Amino acid sequence: MAGLGELLTSARVVVLVGGFGYAAVADLRAREVSDRLWQLLAALAIALGLVVVAGGGALAIGLWVLVGAFAFEHLLPWDDALGERHAGKVLWIELAVYVGVVGLVGAAAVRWGIGPSSVPIDVVAAVASIVVARVLFETGVLYGGADAKALIVVGVLLPVFAVPLLYAPAIEGPLLARLPFSITLLTDAALFSVLVPIALAIRNLSRGEFTLQRGFTCYTLDVRELPRRFVWVRDPALGEDTTLEDAETSEEDIRQRTRIARDLQAQGVQRVWVSPQLPFLVLMAAGAFAGLLAGNLLLDLFAAL
Repeated sequence: MAGLGELLTSARVVVLVGGFGYAAVADLRAREVSDRLWQLLAALAIALGLVVVAGGGALAIGLWVLVGAFAFEHLLPWDDALGERHAGKVLWIELAVYVGVVGLVGAAAVRWGIGPSSVPIDVVAAVASIVVARVLFETGVLYGGADAKALIVVGVLLPVFAVPLLYAPAIEGPLLARLPFSITLLTDAALFSVLVPIALAIRNLSRGEFTLQRGFTCYTLDVRELPRRFVWVRDPALGEDTTLEDAETSEEDIRQRTRIARDLQAQGVQRVWVSPQLPFLVLMAAGAFAGLLAGNLLLDLFAAL
């Protein structure tokens, strides 16, 4: 059984690395990732997870199927079928689903406990990951829907990962065995994101363009490059009718930047201050790989002190 467990964990890791590697490349190239990728990864995650929890009996299987369906409904546009006229109903349906799933899993955990023959830790960790992803999306911490969907998929694909492949301080083991891997991924991604303002500051300092107001968040760009770069124009300031932040697809974004470049050139503007549209899925992929290799980097840092 131990051999089967290791094989299933390896399969989960391979799917995670392959899926997030593909997503990172797509996000870097076009700032868009197809929902079909998340649906495929979720389907594989649910199937692999079902084999993992099957030894726990009917309760474990039933709860995993419930959680799998809970995750998958976030990846399907079922709410579009109801239309804008029924937006209020969508909200109440989703609220009922969340309360029902979280309440049922929580009640089962209280009644039978958490463990291989009761409520699997994978079920609890997956539900926690889904809830965290939704909260972060609704509060704007995760700006794109793809980022939230990616976190949901991670929660089901690899709910926990207790033994990093290369480095695992003894103090971390018991915590990682209970901490959702999605939290480790986010923590590591957040640490990597700190490198972005540092890189921008170095670039601006090297060109003599550093200012406290923009030095850590923006850089200058030739107006002619706007259509080919995923950026937001910050200075000169643009009116609300030309804002880039409302673009829903990469094609719309490119069209807007092309129009803005044309308008700015007509005004004689040659260079503008821009801020990068960060491909957060790239940072999430880096966080996932770091989590697999060395666990939670923040905990690693604390353990080394």
